[in-house]
Amino acid sequence: MYYIGIDLGTSAVKLLLMKSGGTIEKIVSREYPLMFPHPGWSEQKPEDWWNAVTDGIRELVDGIDTTEVAGIGAGGQMHGLVALDGDDRVLRPAILWNDGRTQKQTDYLNHTIGKEKLRELTGNIAFAGFTAPKILWMQENEPELFARIRKIMLPKDYINYRLTGSFVTDYSDASGMLLLDVKHKSWSDEMLRICGITRDQMPELHESYDIVGTLTARAAEELGLPESVKVVAGAGDNAAAAIGTGTVGDGSCNISLGTSGTIFISTSRFLTPPDGIHSFAHADGKWHLMGCMLSAASCNKWFMDEILRTKDYPAEQKGITDDKLGRNHVYYLPYLMGERAPHNDPAARSCFIGMTMDTTREDMTQAVLEGVAFGIRDSLEEVKKLGMSVPRSMICGGGAKSPLWKKIFASVLNLELTTPETEQGPGYGGAILAAVANGEYQDVQDACRSLVHTTGSELPDPELAALYEERYQVFHRLYPALKELFPDT
Repeated sequence: MYYIGIDLGTSAVKLLLMKSGGTIEKIVSREYPLMFPHPGWSEQKPEDWWNAVTDGIRELVDGIDTTEVAGIGAGGQMHGLVALDGDDRVLRPAILWNDGRTQKQTDYLNHTIGKEKLRELTGNIAFAGFTAPKILWMQENEPELFARIRKIMLPKDYINYRLTGSFVTDYSDASGMLLLDVKHKSWSDEMLRICGITRDQMPELHESYDIVGTLTARAAEELGLPESVKVVAGAGDNAAAAIGTGTVGDGSCNISLGTSGTIFISTSRFLTPPDGIHSFAHADGKWHLMGCMLSAASCNKWFMDEILRTKDYPAEQKGITDDKLGRNHVYYLPYLMGERAPHNDPAARSCFIGMTMDTTREDMTQAVLEGVAFGIRDSLEEVKKLGMSVPRSMICGGGAKSPLWKKIFASVLNLELTTPETEQGPGYGGAILAAVANGEYQDVQDACRSLVHTTGSELPDPELAALYEERYQVFHRLYPALKELFPDT
């Protein structure tokens, strides 16, 4: 049998075809536009997602026996607001996870409603990227459109709706809306009231591996697939990616070093998080803690592409020799788009600190790599306050392909870092969820044990870890010292 995994990203959708047993037969990508109608805003047209998915799946299944396609599972960009009217027409472009327009609404939720009340209702505090502040923004700034809303959904749920006609979401993705009581896995009626919406406008809740429908006749025709294909609820991108790296069970950890950066720790019980950390439902049926940096590998891409004007990333890292690690006098704050975890500050800005007349190109490149690692460590330190022990972690994402960066991360975090053999992110996780739903595995953990393998580990160097401990203690003081200046920059 075959399973299709959908990774609905911010710049493109990545589709993969997985055969029973975990072999990836084919991968197809389709890009779509990203719109910035005002500074700090970020939007996309849901119809562009659907067109990319349908076009990509037709290519994906070309040449195979489509009667062997048993299931589809999607992982998708979280938090985006997709609003439909009573005729199922999209009311406005989706407001995305990295949109920064909602600071006023976020402050209202955190300071007027109050963080403790939000934790009581949802388990989390408000972040500018979450869905609830977007709903409040739309209510205040687009009241006529707001009054016409009949369905509120997340990006990957829009795809599932077009596939099956089922108005559903899963607990992991719903956790990032600030509308879900995460501990009890139900919509918070009080949060819905605060946002001026009702349960009728919210999708039905499911576990990520639940079958939520089969293809409609229209979708089957568009995709070139039989109507019998089963679609699962799927998961938010981070939870889906965690399935793809086997990050399930109690205390398992994954670090993703992509455009954004995350540290994801699975847990068998709900834990109330500190301010800068999320506590969400996981796609394995349990929960997880997560810290998310808005800029991770994108910091290095920005520095290479825009400042150094080069695409030869390995060449720029070649001069950063072992004797320089842990001894750099330059620091870099990785807040190119503001920051989520653990500072929750859209006004935060990126900067270099500590440069002198002898600062070199390599010093600045090294500072960028170290600054991102220090930023992830900030979130790890917050998780440790909850009594969580994290002795090792998987590491994935484009940035993890750099041996130097992995070495820096291992010693900055003082963790053993293991690389997955198959790294296909949320799409692979989505396909695994579809295989579980079709009875190929007993549960998600069983599937991960069978399908997820590793290729090697990076161990922390004790001497280097000690040097980085000293450097981190300085880095940790920089944001608080500069925080009050950022809004004026």
